[in-house]
Amino acid sequence: MELGKINKLTAVRSTEPGFFLVDDDDNEVLLPNAYVTSDLEIGSEIEVFIYKDSEDRIVATTETPKVMIDQFAFLKVKDVNRYGAFMDWGLQKDLMVPFAEQRKKMEVGRSYVVFLLEDEVTHRLIGSNKINDFVFYDEIDVKQGEKVDLLLYEYDHEYGMFAVVNNLYKGLIFKSNIHKMIHPGEKHTGYVKQIRNDGKLDIVLEPIGYENNVAKDAKNIIAILTENNGILALTDKSSPDDIKRQVGLSKKAFKKAIGYLFKDKKILINNSDIRLV
Repeated sequence: MELGKINKLTAVRSTEPGFFLVDDDDNEVLLPNAYVTSDLEIGSEIEVFIYKDSEDRIVATTETPKVMIDQFAFLKVKDVNRYGAFMDWGLQKDLMVPFAEQRKKMEVGRSYVVFLLEDEVTHRLIGSNKINDFVFYDEIDVKQGEKVDLLLYEYDHEYGMFAVVNNLYKGLIFKSNIHKMIHPGEKHTGYVKQIRNDGKLDIVLEPIGYENNVAKDAKNIIAILTENNGILALTDKSSPDDIKRQVGLSKKAFKKAIGYLFKDKKILINNSDIRLV
């Protein structure tokens, strides 16, 4: 029976507080009546999440948490008391993040990235906000250009957006590579631009390679032109701010995209605007 994970167990007997379930090694756990459905009977197999209650008893629930053990999630603080912060992780009992596991004091109503682990002393499931303690900086098992899963967790106005990569590594999307609105807590697909010597990853949100990027940007510009009756008051001489505001691209990416479209005879480039052909 694995703590902090979904387990497939078998119902073996019904009692006043609920059903007792067993695993293949005959380890027992209680499924409280609050989670017992009318179709559960002796011999039924059921998938449940295993954790510990406030009295350190192992208990089962049919509720699905927002995070499993050894995973990261972006969770909201419901309460703070003298023991730590208590996060909404989708279960009736909130997840505690002790003060010792907080990078800075957590505040009610705010959301933070949290890693779920088993406390070595109490053997309860707890959360930790100390990301650097749970990501890997060596034996990096991704390659340049590879598609990866991202959990965005913190924006730095000097550098860009930090992300957990594949639930294993620490990545950064530099400000210069952010061409659309993204926010902490969102999950995105990204691509490995560079693996640094310190084991951190530089990430971009578009596939690596000129053709992939330019074709995608060109498609977006065509869509925007179509929405604006085929005319867009931008040229390769427009300011970077105007370009970013109207089409969400850097000036460099915009110039590449309109050059691609012009060469393909899909737009005309005038002194004051571009137009669909």
